[in-house]
Amino acid sequence: MSQVKKYVICGVSGRAMNMFIGPMLQTFSTHAEIAGLLDVDPRRFEVCFEKYPQLKGVPVYSPEQFEDMVRGTGPDAVIVAGADHTHETYIVKALEHDLDVITEKPMAVTGEECRKILEAEAKSKGRVSVTFNYRYMPIHARIKELILEGKIGRVTSVDLNWYIDTYHGASYFKRWNRKRSNSGGLSIHKSTHHFDLVSWWIDQTPVEAFAYGALNYYGPEGELNPRKEDRRYCGTCNVKQDCAYYMRWFGRSREAVPKDDHIGEAAFGKGPGSYTNYRPDACIFDSEIDIEDTYTAAVKFDKGALLSYSVNFSVPYEGYRLAINGTRGRLETQEFHAPGRIPFPVPVQTIDYFPLFGSKETIHVVFTEGGHGGGDPLILEDLFLGPDPRRPYEILTGARAGANSVLAGEAIWKSVKSGAPVRIQELLYQETASR
Repeated sequence: MSQVKKYVICGVSGRAMNMFIGPMLQTFSTHAEIAGLLDVDPRRFEVCFEKYPQLKGVPVYSPEQFEDMVRGTGPDAVIVAGADHTHETYIVKALEHDLDVITEKPMAVTGEECRKILEAEAKSKGRVSVTFNYRYMPIHARIKELILEGKIGRVTSVDLNWYIDTYHGASYFKRWNRKRSNSGGLSIHKSTHHFDLVSWWIDQTPVEAFAYGALNYYGPEGELNPRKEDRRYCGTCNVKQDCAYYMRWFGRSREAVPKDDHIGEAAFGKGPGSYTNYRPDACIFDSEIDIEDTYTAAVKFDKGALLSYSVNFSVPYEGYRLAINGTRGRLETQEFHAPGRIPFPVPVQTIDYFPLFGSKETIHVVFTEGGHGGGDPLILEDLFLGPDPRRPYEILTGARAGANSVLAGEAIWKSVKSGAPVRIQELLYQETASR
């Protein structure tokens, strides 16, 4: 008989419902029990119970009732899935109770918060797992295996260019992510995925970064802003017909409610389903936005590898280009994400291997179903069933790797602001009042 673990969930977000609650009820019910829910907005509990009526009766708590929740439910672990700036608080409190933690990425939004988590974990019986599901994509796992097999020798450099399309990219500027105090900026909220992947592939730690960045597309100076006016919302905007971003994705219907791939309709400020005091359709040209939408960076790693990285949040299609160079060869791949949003035929993703002296080899990978390129179902198995004993390498992310990805992202935006290189690991010990 399997042992059922009790979980409480901090942050009843769309991600919490789709990534954790649904699979826990439907796939992992013999291993996981949801014992309590915590959120700042009582309406989110109602939305959750409407979607999963079998949860009615599960006790609910407000943020200041965390201690009551732990005492009242006796959980084995805490799942943290709210806005990024809330993660550190719940992770540290859980560790102080010797509870395991599963947290959405990013683990935190500053180096200072990462230090507090690492210090709390060192004193705790609990351990932190960060849900870096991109590691679990079959093609990403195969890249890891090729490097471990020595196909390219010692890794010397990595080129990674990530593209976020106008649908997905604009969504970050409609929601809470647009404030650095909430998300750490997109070099943390989004790019931690990318920095974690590179660090994991090459088994190296980032130590220094230099970057340029800017707000080129969004904010009041955005070239496609139809009118300089704050506090607009897509659902009620009287110039949305002049907004290229809105018309590209929602303009087919004059009554269309804007959506994105991160949140359900319940949040959109219309009717009885609306969340309290929250609308994820805020204008992408608002002056409240204080983060960047474009970065290019150079990152040095502790064993000598160099990363050339860029990310752009307003591109005609979504995906990435990757090349990893080593002393014996080179790996290349290109992904086109969300092919339904791309106005041209999309090729199947493969890996090209170029030995330093020899012929090119194209490697085809068997893909799996599920979110994030098939990564979500695989990481959930490791989280709720335990790591796959057949896997010959570590893949589930802990607190130290979670911290390294946040530190790299913080170094990027701080280098943008200062115009100077930033020593990444030193950010663990710097105060962050300048956020």
